[in-house]
Amino acid sequence: MDKKIILFVAGFLLVLNVFAWQEVFALNSPHYLKVYFLDVGQGDSAFIQTPGNHQILIDGGPTSAVLGKLSERMPFWDKDLDLVVLSHPESDHMQGLLYILQVYKADYILWSGVTKTTPEYKIWIDALEKQKKMGAKIIIAKAGEEIKAGNVLIDTIYPLESLEGKEMKSTSNDSCVVVKVIYGKGSFLFTGDISSTAEKELANSHELAELKSDVLKVSHHGSKYSTSDLFLEVVNPAVAAISVGAKNIYGHPTSEVLQRLEKFGIKVERTDKNGDVDFVSDGNKIKLLNN
Repeated sequence: MDKKIILFVAGFLLVLNVFAWQEVFALNSPHYLKVYFLDVGQGDSAFIQTPGNHQILIDGGPTSAVLGKLSERMPFWDKDLDLVVLSHPESDHMQGLLYILQVYKADYILWSGVTKTTPEYKIWIDALEKQKKMGAKIIIAKAGEEIKAGNVLIDTIYPLESLEGKEMKSTSNDSCVVVKVIYGKGSFLFTGDISSTAEKELANSHELAELKSDVLKVSHHGSKYSTSDLFLEVVNPAVAAISVGAKNIYGHPTSEVLQRLEKFGIKVERTDKNGDVDFVSDGNKIKLLNN
């Protein structure tokens, strides 16, 4: 046999062997839950990738910036999201989802079903109808609604009852969908923009263990009207993630909230200071990747 052919065959077998070992290592490597609080300005957006490669987006921020963020986290050819969650139909949470749903197909969409009269809301309803025609299942949130993504549980804990069709004449903050994402022993609590009034209602209506979470997405970008002492005592998080714009006219996060978090010894991570705030969990421990 020609020497060049022998060398070629040997080289080919070596490459195959390398790929085979890479596959073995991949199959035996630990599986992680990844949670990214995205820096989308003065608004909320979080992307979650489960160990089973389910892809979940909670809120979309105030602009199309979320499209760029997802392109960093997902392959360019992948335009499917397993679950999209809208906490409430306010522009700083919903606007980015209007761009997302033009490009991505959603398998499930979870939201409150409340009604509003804003132009953005009408576009949202149109987007839902288009997604339904493509096979998306629309879920109206209420406490006790559970969605399983492999071994990850998305547990809806607020609103306490269905708000479908209820008209929101002003702010819809206290109609927010609040979900707890649970993987093994670790958990993340996403609170939208609920106020201390809704926090109190949650604390009074749930067992303490249901609210306790390792990571708290601070409500309403750090508004002084949320993240009460009572709520922090009940949730008892180790880390608080604040989604907030570097330049905002509201003074978020407020000094009152930062002082409360400090009083409880809670580590604070902010998108205006840190950019994307990234966590990874193996089901036992949650690690902050920014440090």
